[in-house]
Amino acid sequence: MAASDAQPSRLTALLRSWFAGGTDRPYGEDGAGDERIEWLRITPFLLLHAACLLVPWVGWSPVAVWTAVALYLVRMFGITAGYHRYFSHRAFRTSRAGQFALAVLANASAQRGPLWWAAHHRRHHRDSDSPADPHSPGRRGLFWSHVGWFGTRGNFRTATELVPDLARHRELVLLDRYDGLVPVLLGALLYASGALLAAYAPDLGTSGAQMLVWGCLSTVVLYHATFTINSLAHRWGTRRWATPDDSRNNALLALLTLGEGWHNNHHHHPHSVRQGFRWWELDVTWLVLRGLAAFGLVWDLRPVPRALLRGRREGDDA
Repeated sequence: MAASDAQPSRLTALLRSWFAGGTDRPYGEDGAGDERIEWLRITPFLLLHAACLLVPWVGWSPVAVWTAVALYLVRMFGITAGYHRYFSHRAFRTSRAGQFALAVLANASAQRGPLWWAAHHRRHHRDSDSPADPHSPGRRGLFWSHVGWFGTRGNFRTATELVPDLARHRELVLLDRYDGLVPVLLGALLYASGALLAAYAPDLGTSGAQMLVWGCLSTVVLYHATFTINSLAHRWGTRRWATPDDSRNNALLALLTLGEGWHNNHHHHPHSVRQGFRWWELDVTWLVLRGLAAFGLVWDLRPVPRALLRGRREGDDA
């Protein structure tokens, strides 16, 4: 009787964790060191992938495709400029309103909350490609570093002790705790806009279901483009700098991720707002941030120190 009584409580806690994320503990325990993938808990992630299979049934339209492309680019910028360069590394400054706008934009990508994301990334830099790295491909392989690690109980909790500067802001803590709210609202907005277009502009050939499915497709492509930096960018590419990890520069990944693929550069100096160190290393996120700085929306963009550019190098490509 005791075991059967405990099971609903655990299931209830699991369901609640989907809507009130892991700022504290997933099931009344932090699961530290537990690297078993919890398939039930990542059901929403799996369902998003399954939704992509509905594309042949809902069809396509120019408005759905371009919406998916726009959502990819805007949310990728939210991840690269917001979750990564701002929240994880403090590579520039902005207002409190600008900070929250970046957090909401990145959170719309359905990659958990700002505290969770930044805490894991700071841990990655502290322990990069060591046994303590949460997603090193050298330790557990490409699948683990790409998607396996974040599905475990041990990596579910938000390690607030690693992000005390972010935990000071109540709005960021709330967004982190209820990290599923913004993605759900985005899905509802996509469906509603598609339904309205179907009713009032039928010549566009879209519908609520079509817009929602293409939004899911955009999210899934965004997932895997982002995840390549944890996996492929530590396996394939060139090494300009003799960093103590396995980071690589990869021009293709930089193109897909708006500049994040210059990963060896980034590990050489993580606190620089610019990751493409050379003029020919396209870093779209850096260019957009420069534009925002021109309008006074961000400031104090941290450069790459010239002395650092003369550091230890590997190979002949520096």
